[in-house]
Amino acid sequence: MKENPTVVFARPKHVIVENRAKPAPGEDEVLIRTEASLISTGTELTILRAEYAPDSAWSWASRFPRTSGYSNIGTVIDIGSKVDRAWIGKRVATRAKHAAYVTSRVPLDGRPFEPHRILMTAPVDTSVPKEEAAFFALGLIALNGVRRAGIEMGQCVVIYGLGLIGQLAARFCRLAGAGLVLGVDLHEPRLDRLPKAKGCHAIDPKNGDVREQLEILNRNRPADVVIECTGNEELIPAELSLLRPQGKFLLFSSPSGPTRINFNDLCLKDSLTIIGCHEDSHPLRSTPDNPWDRLRNAEYFFDLLAAGQLDVGELITHRVPYHEAPKIYDMLLHDRSHSLGVVFEWE
Repeated sequence: MKENPTVVFARPKHVIVENRAKPAPGEDEVLIRTEASLISTGTELTILRAEYAPDSAWSWASRFPRTSGYSNIGTVIDIGSKVDRAWIGKRVATRAKHAAYVTSRVPLDGRPFEPHRILMTAPVDTSVPKEEAAFFALGLIALNGVRRAGIEMGQCVVIYGLGLIGQLAARFCRLAGAGLVLGVDLHEPRLDRLPKAKGCHAIDPKNGDVREQLEILNRNRPADVVIECTGNEELIPAELSLLRPQGKFLLFSSPSGPTRINFNDLCLKDSLTIIGCHEDSHPLRSTPDNPWDRLRNAEYFFDLLAAGQLDVGELITHRVPYHEAPKIYDMLLHDRSHSLGVVFEWE
């Protein structure tokens, strides 16, 4: 019996909701009834457009039809034969697709997951609203990047691109102690979502040179850290030029084209550090040297939400019933400048 509505990318730029068979949990898996899932407007739209070069790192996404989504919140309703019954009824976060019912593995007898598996199942505090909990996957990416950049108290951070990753990075930079966080974007609705906190400033390049505005706000000093979240390869040389000697450049985005850089002038001369930040740069397991693996960062992310130290509710722009998926993806393909957090509702 087919009773599992599932969002499917049927072909490039074409989305359907397909009723598929309800999955059964494997011996080390749980069955989850989805409550909410978040669209990753960067990764998912890149896949849906299918405009990447065939030999690029995106080639893994070239097969259609395909399911999508990796930020799912739901309740465990069934378990596999080797899973503790205590999991039943728990609200969990998983990197499962946009579907009414999904399965996910859980650690058995306290044993960790195999290092090569990136799927994760993490319990979620029930006091955290489901639509806010659904930000966890992007939250882990932003949190991991801020840790990798070693943001310190009093530093000046410039963030190019205020989509979800840029917005989350801005909030984590402030929590890490950054003295100034300057968010750069061309779209006023995104600039307006930057935290209304002392030390956070929105910069619209249409209103003046970014460097001049940086120097005014930072006592004529260059930036300590620049974070790239736009995906526009043509901006990268100008972004690098904003850094102080021995500054850090953190790359979150996935530029689709080549970037022409004079490494002598923009990197070697000032000994800049370039840091790529992908979710896979989390340590495979928590260690004394670096305890912040995916599960530990997820726990901290939910702790921040539960304590009110992090507000992602203000980033939600759309709450959409799952059956409207074709319409919302079509809207995002044409213009996502007014869209940030787009949450599918499954209940």
